[in-house]
Amino acid sequence: MINLPLNVDFSGKVVVVTGAGGVLCGDMARAYAQAGAKVAALDLNEEAVKKLAEELTAEGFVCIGYKANVLDPVALEEVHQAVLRDLGPCDILINGAGGNNPRATTDNEYQHEAKEGGKSFFDLDPNGVDFVFKLNFQGTLLPTQTFAKDMVERKCGNILNISSMNAYIPLTKIPAYSAAKAGISNFTQWLATHFAGTGIRCNAIAPGFLVSNQNRALLFNEDGTPTARSAKILNGTPMGRFVDSEELLGGLFFLTDDRAASAITGVVLPIDCGCAAYSGV
Repeated sequence: MINLPLNVDFSGKVVVVTGAGGVLCGDMARAYAQAGAKVAALDLNEEAVKKLAEELTAEGFVCIGYKANVLDPVALEEVHQAVLRDLGPCDILINGAGGNNPRATTDNEYQHEAKEGGKSFFDLDPNGVDFVFKLNFQGTLLPTQTFAKDMVERKCGNILNISSMNAYIPLTKIPAYSAAKAGISNFTQWLATHFAGTGIRCNAIAPGFLVSNQNRALLFNEDGTPTARSAKILNGTPMGRFVDSEELLGGLFFLTDDRAASAITGVVLPIDCGCAAYSGV
């Protein structure tokens, strides 16, 4: 069970969460279910979302797991029809699917530090860069095209995208991911404007640095001590710590609650322990 940050009642709402097979979006799916929503947990990893759904169902909540490829519009529409049949039309869409790829990551922070045999900027795999852009940008656009149809027809709904601190100031080593997340922030504003007359609100959260299975090896040595990169991150974070995944939920609930945030659309909310506010001096 998650200790919910706000007493928000989402009873009767159908919430679709992409990327729900991961830790962060899995927590989001769980939180909405605990708050009374009927949750559709989507992920390419069918085993992970089925397990999540089984756990939540056993606890008395409503959640169904669906295998979904966010880059395949045909497969997404099949899932859309299944969600309509099983739970009803989508009220809240959480576009959580995304991520980086080693093929789009440099080994060195600066070109003058590039070493023989290492992967420099000039060695980035174009296919890897393309994959990162597709996963993050099209992986947000395509589910929105699919599930926002329900919202337009009923003239109400919420879309919540996942941006990043990288969207404000890009991190070294990960140019494709940083640029893709900047695109998500821009796209969030575009969607908010485009859907403004339909009753749909669209916002985003920009998480700060979190420890996940994907980046744990980058942040901590085998003995548990912080790596040099981790030390840089913490030195640039006023609160001097990483963000916990559950700390994203308050912003998530607030932005998708039509009573609390009825006039808020096109906003990208940093949840970052002060990282975006710090100039470095």
